[in-house]
Amino acid sequence: MSEAAQDFEEFARARISQLYRTAWLLAGDSHHAEDLVQETLGKLYRSWKRLQHVDNLSAYANTVLTRTYISARRRRSWSEQPIAAMPERAERPGDPELRLSLQQALAELPPLDRAVLVLRFFEDRSVEQVASDLGKNPGAIRTRTNRALTRLRAVLGDDAVLLTTH
Repeated sequence: MSEAAQDFEEFARARISQLYRTAWLLAGDSHHAEDLVQETLGKLYRSWKRLQHVDNLSAYANTVLTRTYISARRRRSWSEQPIAAMPERAERPGDPELRLSLQQALAELPPLDRAVLVLRFFEDRSVEQVASDLGKNPGAIRTRTNRALTRLRAVLGDDAVLLTTH
């Protein structure tokens, strides 16, 4: 295995959990999230030698993931749903009803609004970082954040209060 391939494998192993978490928040289900991570890693691998000069490879990977998600949402195949039963999952700490409410509310937002909220609040990125990731100006991200939060609150209704108390 070449040195570049080994470097990429180390990077992928170190970042795959975080990429999957972000992809799941964006996509709303594990199947699409896995596809997004796989496609993102494939894109990164194809250009890995050129990426050695990038200062923050993790941020770059998040940018690729987010843009891949937005692009994938435009495809007709995005709405395909697997029909097999979901595998059993280990119990996660926290309020599962609240998590499901948030996931359903995020699913009702347009892809770009969802990406902005996930990057800003779940990935704790600055307005400037999100603007850079999405190829927008910071003012547009601030406006989109406010509008997306208003839409999210409208969808969540009474559950919106629960998000601030947990």
